[in-house]
Amino acid sequence: MTFTGVLEAIGKGFEKGLQWAVTYAVPVEKLVGLLFPAAAPELTVLADATGLIQNAVIEVEQKYSAAGVQSGTGTQKLATVMTLVGPVVTSLLAKAGITGASTSYIESLVSAVVAILNVQTIPATAATSGATA
Repeated sequence: MTFTGVLEAIGKGFEKGLQWAVTYAVPVEKLVGLLFPAAAPELTVLADATGLIQNAVIEVEQKYSAAGVQSGTGTQKLATVMTLVGPVVTSLLAKAGITGASTSYIESLVSAVVAILNVQTIPATAATSGATA
């Protein structure tokens, strides 16, 4: 077997294991709720806020992608996400005990979610060219 063949076989095995882990792993918010029951209500609210931000980011990205204007529109995308979820996220954070969250704080949360989503997306050129970090 060639070196590339060995790596492909390892990758396929890893993919199967990862799929199993994702399917059967306990969601982190439930796990933390079991380990730290007193923090469960706040954790649920924070997970809701994060999920809301993530869904809004994905929706806005899809909207801009469909319009063919994905690049160079970060400021407009952020403004759109903030219009969609800013006040609700502020309210959810207050329920979790994070009071007085400023607009810039919420924007930094949105930017963090965007950064995480960007990291999860492997550019096609890197995936096909065998580029390494």
